[in-house]
Amino acid sequence: MDVTRLAVIGAGQMGSGIAQVAAAAGVQVVMLDVSEDLARRGLVAVERGLSRAVEKGKMGPEERDAALARIRVGADLSLASDADVAIEAVTENVDIKKDVLRRVDDLLPPRSIIASNTSSTSITRLAAATKRPEKVIGMHFMNPVPAMKLVEIISGQATSDETRRDAWALAERMGKTPVSVSDYPGFVSNRLLIPMINEAAYCLMEGVASREDIDTVMRLGMNHPMGPLALADLIGLDTCLYIMEILYEGFGDPKYRPCPLLRRMVDAGCLGKKTGKGFYTY
Repeated sequence: MDVTRLAVIGAGQMGSGIAQVAAAAGVQVVMLDVSEDLARRGLVAVERGLSRAVEKGKMGPEERDAALARIRVGADLSLASDADVAIEAVTENVDIKKDVLRRVDDLLPPRSIIASNTSSTSITRLAAATKRPEKVIGMHFMNPVPAMKLVEIISGQATSDETRRDAWALAERMGKTPVSVSDYPGFVSNRLLIPMINEAAYCLMEGVASREDIDTVMRLGMNHPMGPLALADLIGLDTCLYIMEILYEGFGDPKYRPCPLLRRMVDAGCLGKKTGKGFYTY
């Protein structure tokens, strides 16, 4: 399928990033959120991102303006009704995601694909909320979307080969490098990353080292661009805890037990950069 129209449901950091790279690749985009104000904020984020690309010489001002002209925003889900592909990029909550997919399923033509940008939720479980499970797939973009090349393409139990090929082609058109991943908790990226963050939290809780030294070990010893505790603050501690709980529940293995310190910080509302305080203060 030649994807010419894309709907992005959710205009936050991930949704606006997906809309940006799609529009820059020549795709007509409608970006939606629960209110006009949130959708417009997402468009402002896209404009900032495209302007940074112009400043860095990655595109010209005319290309930026053309990309912006390809994006419509709004709060009415029916604006997505003619999309070839709809990508859900709402908060990482399975009930909210299932509700969005169910509503989108009722609007889209039978040929259209529904993709989820989930970082950990089962695609099979999400697809079961629709009447087209063979057309549901995971497209897990990395954050920040404009800068990161990887997209995990996750096939659920019923996802068709044709759907996988179309999602793969769309990712490549958006300048990304897709990888094929089976539908297991955490997929690959977060099955590796989040337990590392969780173990860093255990090291801090047990007094093995300070937060700065734990992060320095991974930056200088393992050549990571950012230490795990600083990265957790960037991701959001609530998101990290949610994914650890998905892993723990999905595998039933005690090695995925969420760190009590991580849980306590989330309970206290210390969620990282978005609240001004996490493992570090911002």
